[in-house]
Amino acid sequence: MNFLTRLIGRHDVFFDLLEGGAEEAKVSVDLFVQLLRQIDAGKQPAGLDEFIQARRREKRIRHLMTEALGKTFVTPIDREDIEALSVALYRIPKQVERIVERLSIYPGSVPHEMFVRQAELMSQAAEALVFMVRQLRRGSSVDSIREANDRLQFAEAEADKVMLAKLKELYNGPCGAKELVILQKIFEMVEQAVDRCRNAGMIVVQVVLKHS
Repeated sequence: MNFLTRLIGRHDVFFDLLEGGAEEAKVSVDLFVQLLRQIDAGKQPAGLDEFIQARRREKRIRHLMTEALGKTFVTPIDREDIEALSVALYRIPKQVERIVERLSIYPGSVPHEMFVRQAELMSQAAEALVFMVRQLRRGSSVDSIREANDRLQFAEAEADKVMLAKLKELYNGPCGAKELVILQKIFEMVEQAVDRCRNAGMIVVQVVLKHS
């Protein structure tokens, strides 16, 4: 195996790990959507195990990325960008796990219908992010990345609007002070999960612009 072949193989490792991280982030979001559907159907939702496993797989990818960076002198994109994107991707399933933890200890019946739209937007953002990360390997044009980033930015902006609308409902509704505080925090956490996707997407955009 010549030097060029070894170099390309090493580059593939970084793209594989970044894509794997994006896909695990999407898995955690899909699990959240599935959990809301189970609650809506009156079923007993599964525990936290699947969310914990998704976050642990993401963490494992982070460790593998650190090892790969330590062993490789030449990287396909700047090392700091690889590290920043890897960290940003890890924060998504970690945030989703925190949301589900809060919902699992919510007193009474979880008002799942209040989170449906935010979950849809989270899913849209995660899907756009997976597409963007995959384009790094392919060297896609700035235009295709911007188009996907526009979808991601739209999802994030809509999530902000939904959160404010739900908070308005809470402030003007009949719920007690304790319930209001708990739900407000969960709404903010869900919106922050969409923000995590946006942040990762911005790193991808910066990388593509830098290398265009």
